[in-house]
Amino acid sequence: MTAPDRYGVMGYPVAHSRSPVIHRLFALQTEQDMQYDLIQVEPGGLDSAVRQFQRAGGKGLNITTPHKGDAALMADELSDRARVAGAVNTLLIKDDELFGDNTDGAGLVQDLTQNEELELQGANILILGAGGATRGILGPLCAEKPTQIIIANRTLPKAEALVMHFSGEVPVKSCRFQNVPRDVEFDLIVNATSASLQGETPPYPKTAVSDKTVCYDLSYGLAPTPFSSWAARHGAARSLMGWGMLVEQAAESFELWRGVRPDTESVLGQLNLSAS
Repeated sequence: MTAPDRYGVMGYPVAHSRSPVIHRLFALQTEQDMQYDLIQVEPGGLDSAVRQFQRAGGKGLNITTPHKGDAALMADELSDRARVAGAVNTLLIKDDELFGDNTDGAGLVQDLTQNEELELQGANILILGAGGATRGILGPLCAEKPTQIIIANRTLPKAEALVMHFSGEVPVKSCRFQNVPRDVEFDLIVNATSASLQGETPPYPKTAVSDKTVCYDLSYGLAPTPFSSWAARHGAARSLMGWGMLVEQAAESFELWRGVRPDTESVLGQLNLSAS
């Protein structure tokens, strides 16, 4: 009997990840013979862990915090979106080579436009935070042709670097949290800070939220994140967590690995049942 193809997710910490559940559901749905494991890898240990997985015959990996930048440096070849993001969350192992992709931004856009039926073209978008998560989603968001994207951060240098890298047809601007423009009605606010993971609420700009604003936290949990609770308290039209993005980016990875696109709606439904 042939052993199933091996996949997994590497990160630190990684015990909380729902990726094994999602990919097991995808595999059952599409009749793929595969296994998917949690692999905790401490900072600085990604290279040796990936090489060991590769030597053992592994076929592909998801890469999560804090290793996405290191994975981009390791890859022999990068997709365009991984190159733009400067980060890799998906590795495809082909013979002796590593192909790196970044499915985060595509997963977010798919969730917003398809699952949540949000129109991004012509939208005013505010992104909170200027770290790796923001870098991963900016390219796909710009491709949807919003009116503008404003990146708010505690300090300006990282936000300004992203403005320099991504400004083009779509204006991308930067400011500090306390200087978010008061004369802009935001259609979408994306929390890309790590604060929710740490149980904190940064000084989010209350005046940016109206009853027409959709607030989206890239983080997720079984209970509302601090940002989700903050958005609901301040009258957002909708306050969403990143469950949909998690499933949609996983579907992108799965299709890269297995050549088949799973149905995400049923998996999202099953996750929502398990989270209720």
